[in-house]
Amino acid sequence: MDVFHSIFATRLIFILGIVNLVTGFLIFMSCRCIPGMGFGRRLMKYPAYQKFFKFHCYLWWIFWPSVIVHAIFAIGLFGIPS
Repeated sequence: MDVFHSIFATRLIFILGIVNLVTGFLIFMSCRCIPGMGFGRRLMKYPAYQKFFKFHCYLWWIFWPSVIVHAIFAIGLFGIPS
């Protein structure tokens, strides 16, 4: 398809790659397992982190569609490596 070989596709792949990195980092930082570690226990003292911690489940709704669309456009543009 021509849509995969356009400047739009290239820009979308790049932007969604950044979104994937940022939301992946935010998911890691809001992970339910982190408070069990010393790092997370110290962060739980702060009200701002406690509010952020509550958004963990919602971050997945941004992350997975972004990964799927990113993969579809990347495979459409570059193909499947052999």
